[in-house]
Amino acid sequence: MSKLLLCTDMDRTLIPNGASPEAPGARKMFSEICARPEIQLAYVTGRHLGLVLEAIEEYQLPTPDFAITDVGTKIYQFEPNFNQAWSVLEAWEAHIAKDWLNLSRQDLLALLSPLIAVTPNMVLQEDDKQNTHKLSFYCPMDLNPAPLIDQAEALLAQAGIQASLIWSLDEPNHIGLLDVLPRHATKLHAIEFLQARLNLAQNQVVFAGDSGNDLPVLISAIPAILVANASDELKQQALALSAQQHHQAALYLAQNFEQDASGNYAAGILQGLAFYHPQYQAILAKMVQQISESA
Repeated sequence: MSKLLLCTDMDRTLIPNGASPEAPGARKMFSEICARPEIQLAYVTGRHLGLVLEAIEEYQLPTPDFAITDVGTKIYQFEPNFNQAWSVLEAWEAHIAKDWLNLSRQDLLALLSPLIAVTPNMVLQEDDKQNTHKLSFYCPMDLNPAPLIDQAEALLAQAGIQASLIWSLDEPNHIGLLDVLPRHATKLHAIEFLQARLNLAQNQVVFAGDSGNDLPVLISAIPAILVANASDELKQQALALSAQQHHQAALYLAQNFEQDASGNYAAGILQGLAFYHPQYQAILAKMVQQISESA
């Protein structure tokens, strides 16, 4: 059977830490699928590696082959035959460093200082949420991000910096998050980097997500799954943007059938996986049967 790179976001995609219910046994079946020899698993997340490892233990998740962390700025490979260690892919570091002209995040902070001075409550995030190629801020949740991003991009462009600015919301803590990254340090580019490194065709990659910072992958040519517990607004946006890019055939919206939660979180990932790769239909059927029996 041909190799398959299964990439998934963690929070509210694989991890059931949203408001929607989780299908019984879905994470266990997800683990069973990921144990198959043809599948390589990659977590694609805004978390740093320490928080990834915490989630693996807390939610009993399978250990991945790769972890794309810190919103795409780091790629780690798990080395099971080398003291079960995690190694950084230095080739990725060198690749994205070019966008920042090999400058540090402290250099970029200095370039953005005029904007920070006039933006109320725009403050640096904690040190463990920063890294070599990730400069992150807290902002008011009700702030209109568009002017802020435009001004930041203009300041960086004047210095020749190619940057990607990602706005997201930490709704439980009622705060906005702004990440300044190298332009190519995105989830999409990181997945494409892994795909090329593993010499895989497009149909040998699948991605699952649930939120706005997953959109670049969801609307790309990479076969993607939007789990059912994602917001209706995001679903409409993803459908519209994927159609504009002529990639609608590469976007699958997982569904809950009769409110059985079979499209939420891990269950939605499995549903989409079976859509793109019908050889896994039996796993999906087993899961649906288990859900109906537990209802």
